[in-house]
Amino acid sequence: METALIGLIIIIALALIFDFINGFHDTANAIATSVATRVLTPQQAIAMAAILNVVGALTGTAVAKTISSDIVPQEYATLELVGAALVSAIIWNLFTWWKGLPSSSSHALIFSLVGAGVAAGGWGIIIPKGVIKTLQGLFYSPILGFTVPIILMAVISWLFLRWMKPAAVTRNFRVLQILSAAFMAYSHGRNDAQKTMGIMTFALSAYFGTQFETVPLWVILSAAIAMGLGTAMGGWRIIKTMGFKVVDLKPVDGFVAETSAALIIDGASTLGIPVSTTHTISSSIMGVGTTKGFKKVKWQVAGRIVQAWIFTIPTCLALGWAIYELFELFS
Repeated sequence: METALIGLIIIIALALIFDFINGFHDTANAIATSVATRVLTPQQAIAMAAILNVVGALTGTAVAKTISSDIVPQEYATLELVGAALVSAIIWNLFTWWKGLPSSSSHALIFSLVGAGVAAGGWGIIIPKGVIKTLQGLFYSPILGFTVPIILMAVISWLFLRWMKPAAVTRNFRVLQILSAAFMAYSHGRNDAQKTMGIMTFALSAYFGTQFETVPLWVILSAAIAMGLGTAMGGWRIIKTMGFKVVDLKPVDGFVAETSAALIIDGASTLGIPVSTTHTISSSIMGVGTTKGFKKVKWQVAGRIVQAWIFTIPTCLALGWAIYELFELFS
């Protein structure tokens, strides 16, 4: 078997490992609030999230095309570049999972790819359009994630909470929160699994020396399944941080946070914008918390989450660059 083909197989395996890790790393994004409010048991929530992550992953490729062709041009694709980006993102994902920090798998992958691209050909080969689109998602998704739940909670309070008894609110929103958790899991799969599809398509461009206009069906299916299997493994460390340590949640709070985040993520997926599920749902939880009173949010824990956001980009840029240089040194 030729060396290049072996390299491609290794890269595809690394991409699916990243997708698997993304699944258990980001499981908390889809299910933490429904577990925290005890609407679903962890086992029920993880099973539902695993299935709907796969369903979401099969419903589009707009984000995948952004990753495969709008960050680094496909003509500059090499297996070393893709491998460096994946190893960098996997290292950061495992580190933040170990620390229980809900960091962004999306930004870890994208900025690892940018770092490796800079090492391969300098800043001149980086496509501004794709990076700007990513940074717009980075900037706007937490802002929307924080403000939309506040607005939605005000609407729900005006329509329902002011005249419903607390027991009725809890009973009705327990049912609705199952639906919102399902929507959140679906939207997570729709955005996050596509990033792995994009990096796999980028690797295929490197091997075949040609540009791919569409994502191959086997790439879509394998990425969807890998994320679903990873989700099924769970991610209890991050679930505890997201669901229990930021703010005390009730079913109506979980419904508002999940619905708001899912709408934002689903809209971004339609536009081909790779957003952070982590940023969006964690800021939504904080937004819901402020409706209970500013002091109800555990801002010290929220500060740790924000630190992970801030450090992801420069760390992964540097890691992607360093790992590519290491690959070149030993090649």
